[in-house]
Parts: sequence; structure tokens; C-alpha cells
Amino acid sequence: MEKQVLSLEHNFKPSSVHNKNIPTIIMLHGFGSDENDLFSFSNELPDEFMIISLKAPLPMQPYGNAWYNIYFDHPSGKFSDDEQAIESRELIVKCIDEIIKKYNADKDNITLLGFSQGTILSYAVALSYPQKIKNVIGLSGYINKGIIKEGYEMNDFSNLKVYSSHGSVDQVIPVDWARKNKPFLESLNIDCTYSEFPVGHGVAPQNFYEFKEWLLNHS
Repeated sequence: MEKQVLSLEHNFKPSSVHNKNIPTIIMLHGFGSDENDLFSFSNELPDEFMIISLKAPLPMQPYGNAWYNIYFDHPSGKFSDDEQAIESRELIVKCIDEIIKKYNADKDNITLLGFSQGTILSYAVALSYPQKIKNVIGLSGYINKGIIKEGYEMNDFSNLKVYSSHGSVDQVIPVDWARKNKPFLESLNIDCTYSEFPVGHGVAPQNFYEFKEWLLNHS
């Protein structure tokens, strides 16, 4: 299959399944990274999934991209640009619709796999548009309620499942922030698995194998 044009640059790995409803994983990388980062997992993930790794829209210097700016030197402390984050949320949703149309992705079997800032956006997309997302695999991130679409509490989350994990010694995003994910999601009656691993801001091998197993059980 030829690489089609989407609203965002992306890496693409075709599925071993050749039909009109292909299970799909959409990858969202972290702050300062790019579409090649999480895509390194692709050959180790189940062959039946089509995998598309999106590149965030904001270029950084000297390299890498971001979904929204983070101001580490802001007077009030670390501050994220929620307006930019909401713009990226909507851009990701646009790409999901394009992927369904252009790549024959199964609209009822879309998994978002995010890391760090990509996880924050994955939660925002899934909670804002749960009808579009079946699974979220959220690595080293947290839920930012400020970038979820207003009125999300009234959404139907009955088909949404979440795997959330974090490093217990994460020096970038405090583990205490991630520990709020599961109770928050369960307050919305969303099925959530949460795990911690003895690492910093990264993905331990056992973390990868666990979320891969989770994915196989939820595909």
C-alpha cells in the first residue's frame, strides 16, 4: 500500500490483514522527539495491526517536535500551552478520520499509543471523542483536564479501555500525577489497568511486554 497523504507527516507499517477494516495503532511521540521514536516498537507489535506514527506539528530547535509548548522557565513554574494542546488534539482527530478513509482502518478498532506528551494528548482525544477510540496505551503521562473537550463527563465511555504505566522514579513527570489516572478514569466507569516500573522517564522492557500482552487481550 502506498503511503497516503495525511495532515501530519508520519511513518507507516501495513497490516498483514487485507480487508476493509484493519485494526490500527496510532502512535503519538513525546516532547522533543519525532515519528521515529515509538515506531521502533512497530516490528515487535502484532502483525495484524496497521501502525501509523504521527509527527507533532511544532518544530523545535535544534531538533525534534512538540504537540504543544512547555515553558520550563515560566514565572509560575512549568507551564503547558493548553490552547496549542487543544489545537493538536483536534489535528489528531482529523488525522484519525483521514486514516480511516485513506487506509481502510477499522473505525471501531483504533488504539492510541502515546508517550509523555503524546500520552497526555491520547487521553485528551479519547476522553473528548470516545466513539473514535477503542484503546489507549498511555506511557509516562497524565490526564490534563484543561485540554479535554467541555462536557466530556456526559460521553459514553462504555467501549473505551486504558492501559496506563509510569516510571516510579520519573524525573520529568512526577509519578504522583500518573497515579491519579486510574481513579479518575474509573470515576467515569472506564476500565483502566495501571502499572509502575522502577525506571525514570522511559519504557522498561517489562513495560513493553506487559502493554503488548494487554493489547493482545483487548484487540
